[in-house]
Amino acid sequence: MFNNIAPDKKRHFYAGILMGAVLQGLGWWLMPGDIALSVVIVLGLVIIISYGFELFSLVTGMGIYDFMDAVASAIGGIFGMGLALLAGCWLF
Repeated sequence: MFNNIAPDKKRHFYAGILMGAVLQGLGWWLMPGDIALSVVIVLGLVIIISYGFELFSLVTGMGIYDFMDAVASAIGGIFGMGLALLAGCWLF
């Protein structure tokens, strides 16, 4: 099943995992008392950053615009946020 996924999409997915985990950790550090608000803000940032890079490629012509790259990054970001939440619940 995973062999059908293009290598380019896999790279965006893995980058999204890292982005989501780092942003979620930063969100916890900035807002330690309100985890729900942190999750909502980080989810918005993950989506904005993922699609923002694709819009940058479209506007500047540097790179190839592909909406599915943004989708792969956003899915990876959500997965990374989940990993950070699991790690945070386990550590604290």
